[in-house]
Amino acid sequence: MKGKISEIFESIQGEGIYAGQRQIFVRFFGCNLSCKFCDTPLKNFSEYESQELLNELKSYLGNYHSISFTGGEPLLQKDFLKEVLILAKQEGFRNYLETNGTLPEALKEVIDYVDIIAMDFKLSSSTNSGDFLVSHREFLKIASAKDVFLKAVICNSTGEDDFKKSLEVIKEIKPDIRLVLQPNCFEDSGSLDEKIDDLKTICLRQGIGVCLIPQMHKIIGVK
Repeated sequence: MKGKISEIFESIQGEGIYAGQRQIFVRFFGCNLSCKFCDTPLKNFSEYESQELLNELKSYLGNYHSISFTGGEPLLQKDFLKEVLILAKQEGFRNYLETNGTLPEALKEVIDYVDIIAMDFKLSSSTNSGDFLVSHREFLKIASAKDVFLKAVICNSTGEDDFKKSLEVIKEIKPDIRLVLQPNCFEDSGSLDEKIDDLKTICLRQGIGVCLIPQMHKIIGVK
């Protein structure tokens, strides 16, 4: 079995509650969504066998927090991903899955080999690509077995009603989860300040743990 990989590199995690941690990134090719704020459009890939990919991961020397399997959407290649996750665990790596949270059936097949899940919550008013509340609900149920946090990109178009519907799902499935609000990097952060403050207030009133974390890797100028 071979997987389509766009790139492998080392850097620091720039998003979410693990921002600043040193990781090896494996970027999977392909995505099932087309979010308007996507900052990683992928056009090229190389094919790897699972052992070949593991050997490349082992070539990185030093102390790393984890291996970030990102994309694109890694769960689109669930069978190959599972092979690599198993091999990585056997070598003592910690597996960190970055996902758009829309493929719960695929997650079921790999969840046993994942340590940390960074799950996007795609708000329809932010993405302009559909309503994913049903799939997010099922995905979060499964992901809750692991160390998981949520990330929602906030745009000027993000609607309060849309956001509140997402909070209802969060409260139903995992009310103690950490929710990260991330400003859309293609819009002026100043114009989003008031909106994000309002959304944070809504979260706090509903007992949802929330924080604002922009894309730190772009602020400090690393990949």
